Amino acid sequence: MKINYQKELDRITQENDVRGVRPRLLLHVCCAPCSSYCMEYLSEHFSVTVFYYNPNIHPAEEYRHRVEEVRRLISEMGLKHIDGFVEGTFEPSDFYEAVKGLENCPEGGERCRRCYRLRLEETAKLAAEKGFDYFTTTLTISPLKSAEALNEIGEAVGEIYGVRHLPSDFKKRNGYKRSIELSREYGLYRQNYCGCIFSKNSRDKQAQENPSAGAEEK
Repeated sequence: MKINYQKELDRITQENDVRGVRPRLLLHVCCAPCSSYCMEYLSEHFSVTVFYYNPNIHPAEEYRHRVEEVRRLISEMGLKHIDGFVEGTFEPSDFYEAVKGLENCPEGGERCRRCYRLRLEETAKLAAEKGFDYFTTTLTISPLKSAEALNEIGEAVGEIYGVRHLPSDFKKRNGYKRSIELSREYGLYRQNYCGCIFSKNSRDKQAQENPSAGAEEK
């Protein structure tokens, strides 16, 4: 039976709210636009530390731009219960090693799953080391990413490191729409490719074939 991850998230937040507890959550973020709604929503129920770990991003200038946009957003939103920001190591070689042999895999396929695994495993590892109650990722807000795959990977790495994965499907309940609204409100940079060189090449090819296509973040 297909799992409704948004309902699972609702159940957990409601249980914690009834108990009067605010668990500590390590939130892996991919970019500022995707982070906006997720931080707004999660900070109502958790004490959130934002974790930026994305060694897949190409080139280095793009990586730095995205990091600084997340920092700016946190500062300007001024949300209660966003308790910290941690930047992971930026080692592109870790990404290339993880996806070795899958360079020609289409977007959304096994190469992407390997990339999800790399980032979620590092998040789970840090969450366990620092004693967080939960970890999760903003990646499920994208309409082009599989919430099922991301949650399955999150559950698997959570079991390995002994820390609870918080299920999510942030695109539900107009989450993606809200992220666009917040992006406009804060003037956020909305990139037109997921992050890696392979997604950039794919988007560049699409742009050449269809120059009128919009530049929405993936």
